[in-house]
Amino acid sequence: MVRLYRLVHEGAPRYAAEREGTWRLVDGDVFGGGLRMGEEIDGEGVTMLAPVAPSKVVCVGVNYRDHAAEANTPLPSEPRIFVKPSTAVIGPGERIEVPPWAGRVDHEAEVGVVIGKRASRVRAKAAAAHVLGLTCVNDVSAHDIQAFDTFAPIGPCVALGLEGWDLQVRGYVNGDLRQQSRTREFIFTIPELVEFISSVMTLLPGDIISTGTPSGVGPIRPGDSVTIHVEGVGALTNPVVARP
Repeated sequence: MVRLYRLVHEGAPRYAAEREGTWRLVDGDVFGGGLRMGEEIDGEGVTMLAPVAPSKVVCVGVNYRDHAAEANTPLPSEPRIFVKPSTAVIGPGERIEVPPWAGRVDHEAEVGVVIGKRASRVRAKAAAAHVLGLTCVNDVSAHDIQAFDTFAPIGPCVALGLEGWDLQVRGYVNGDLRQQSRTREFIFTIPELVEFISSVMTLLPGDIISTGTPSGVGPIRPGDSVTIHVEGVGALTNPVVARP
């Protein structure tokens, strides 16, 4: 498996691919249909950035059977979606800033689908050709407003060639396990989500579909540290602070 990281190299953002512990810089456009491997680098101690810069993050409201049961919500007949702006996106280690007037703010551990090729009215059976890979998303949510800046941490990488049918998804707060499920509990599969969402809006390279969260959603507060772990992708950790 190849994991694609976006990092700071010699003062500028670059992509690097990691496979079995070996890191190489990537030349050219990662969305151009082929990865050209460059020089080998040391992956220790590098500054990680959000792995993509999406124009939007499309979030799915209820997509795990256990979460629907927890909320006493009937299973939806079609995906419930909402959109977060590009300014909500932050990378590994960056701060989730909670406004003092936001009320309760929750962590939500999710699998993110990274779009690799422009998708408009794509059928489910053709969805895989439009997906670059998978990443971790923390769909941070306030009850009244979902689209605050910093409320969409993503990373640490994009895992290429990773099947999303049965992956473990976990969410931790201050090291304590709060959420745990598997993507086999999805109500709508990744191909079905690509088909539905691309039927109502065009998905651009780098855009993310955040596929919904399992049960165990709970509040986070300034001073907390939140980690999202997706099997095969890795762990995304972000501190929570009060917005100045």
